Amino acid sequence: MRVHEMIKRYYPQYYSIETYDAENVARIHKITEEWGVFSNFAHTPLTVAGKKYDTSERLYQVMKMATPEARDSVYNSLKGNPKYIARKIASSYPEQIRPDWASIIVDVMKFCLVTKYEQSKDFRDALDSSKGMIIVEDQTNFNKPHADTWGVKLVGGKYVGPNLLGRLLMELRDNEGKLEYCLPPDIFK
Repeated sequence: MRVHEMIKRYYPQYYSIETYDAENVARIHKITEEWGVFSNFAHTPLTVAGKKYDTSERLYQVMKMATPEARDSVYNSLKGNPKYIARKIASSYPEQIRPDWASIIVDVMKFCLVTKYEQSKDFRDALDSSKGMIIVEDQTNFNKPHADTWGVKLVGGKYVGPNLLGRLLMELRDNEGKLEYCLPPDIFK
């Protein structure tokens, strides 16, 4: 099941196409740019269940895995992009992905964002300084006709797309670092 199908089925409140004026946005594009700390790939070290993660993306991808071996493969691949490592595992060994992944995908992202908020002062400060701005993950340069579930594309002076990451970040900001989520008790076992 593709991510947008997971969202439509299990998180219909987040299933929509949004449109934002391109002015007054906190644009996530590269981790080296002004709002790069909002990216899941930004180097904001986190510690969860006794393990240290270099990025919230690695934590998210580890949480996707069903077995300790698969989690270790993603966790230990410090030289590789954790998203691509997880994708490779999923394509070769689909049984290594949690069977409940579709129904917890947004809860896992919320957990990762809340954890990042609690543990990264740079992230908290940036989120606070973005008050009054729309946060978007700009995927304009992606080689796809439309933005994926997490982002937007610039179309005629407006950002258009689901912008799920930006929406969750704004929700986190507006709720002063709190998001509601529910994780299975075996998520780290």
